[in-house]
Amino acid sequence: MAKANMRPDKNPMPSQDPKVRARNFDEVALGYTEEMALDEAMRCLNCKNMPCVAGCPVNVHIPEFIQKIRECDFEGAYQVIYRTSSLPAVCGRVCPQETQCEAKCVRGIKGEPVGIGRLERFVADWHNAHSDSAVSVPESNGHRVAVVGSGPAGLTCAGDLARLGYKVTVFEAFHTAGGVIVYGIPEFRLPKAIVRREVENLKAMGVEVETNVVIGKTLTVDELFAEGFEAVFIGTGAGLPNFMNIPGESLKGVYSANEFLTRSNLMKAYRENSETPIMRGGCVAVVGGGNVAMDAARTALRLGAEKVYIVYRRSMEELPARREEVEHAEEEGIEFHLLCNPVEILGYENPENSRDPKNGFVTGIRCIRMELGEPDERGRRRPVPVEGSEFTLNVDTVIMAIGTSPNPLIKSTTEGLEVNRKGGIVVEEATGATSRRGVFAGGDAVTGAATVISAMGAGKTAAAAIHDYIQNP
Repeated sequence: MAKANMRPDKNPMPSQDPKVRARNFDEVALGYTEEMALDEAMRCLNCKNMPCVAGCPVNVHIPEFIQKIRECDFEGAYQVIYRTSSLPAVCGRVCPQETQCEAKCVRGIKGEPVGIGRLERFVADWHNAHSDSAVSVPESNGHRVAVVGSGPAGLTCAGDLARLGYKVTVFEAFHTAGGVIVYGIPEFRLPKAIVRREVENLKAMGVEVETNVVIGKTLTVDELFAEGFEAVFIGTGAGLPNFMNIPGESLKGVYSANEFLTRSNLMKAYRENSETPIMRGGCVAVVGGGNVAMDAARTALRLGAEKVYIVYRRSMEELPARREEVEHAEEEGIEFHLLCNPVEILGYENPENSRDPKNGFVTGIRCIRMELGEPDERGRRRPVPVEGSEFTLNVDTVIMAIGTSPNPLIKSTTEGLEVNRKGGIVVEEATGATSRRGVFAGGDAVTGAATVISAMGAGKTAAAAIHDYIQNP
């Protein structure tokens, strides 16, 4: 066997020049070449105890797929990943490997870990470009399962059940399948053609996808059981945006990040001929510090904003967004106002309808500087306002990216479904089973906004539990 490559750093990811990419929606990261993938694969030590696998929520057999790359068997590497992950091309792009599989990599002790995510993306892209083999259709076992929501949790649950022979129908409220990976993640981070291909693979396995169906309105969970489904998985995500409840949030020009990104990503507002209203030009403040805030800020820049600010109440060390996304935002010219918190959105009334207080327009955002005090319940130092430190940013648009909550529709229309104080569906951690017999749930609908890969892990857990529930009643 060839010796491992002991170079301490990863092969860098080729990407578009920041000045060019800041004004287009093409994918920023360009992907590894075959030569780069082979070189990076040689950095893997093929550890016997495989700590990287323990860090993966869907237990991808990482050393095995990397070994296939070393053998130049790229299709074989894809098949290893696909055994446990229904969305390899998606995960290779948006999964936070640096806090999961790569965080466990032994090579990270004295240097950078193996670029597991970059290799996963390479393998998935190679498969999509070169493979024309038909997806195998498992033999039917005669049982039917309904999946509510076509995000990463729902698609993973559907894929795992389809492999076991179940007749699965996925119900999606929007007109396009994919959930948050379609409406929430921008084209420049995750091209939608990749998501469509992953969905088509599931359809080829026999999964049916019904769009424009709102469970809780069009159909209820009870009606799904009445139609012959033996179990229901709820993966409806966390689509209810949070706001700060500060003065001025009803002004025109204030968006939730959810609305802003949905208009751009799903409704294609970035196209010149789009009829979907959205901001263009001017100055933009994005409130928040997570990946969604980075996505919103970088999307606003590409929509023509002259200046984009990130306003976040903690320091760079506490910023929850992926470091790669923060670095990309900085390279593109987005300005960070850290240790700052909004206290009011400023605006003026439209003289044509001055009696309507909601008809005003944003002119700025007033903020106060913060300092970090004692740790909160999660161990993060709590931001404390600095008296007399208020200042104003002159902006035309404010985007609130401070989190989302689970959609309340299903819990309000389904009897016997227990939820917690934050609106999340209460489940057994080991199975995803809810308080309602035959109903399982996972992903953001349970936890609140989290990562794509953690939602996929919940979908896998529930699929295994549904199989056991139906086969062993």
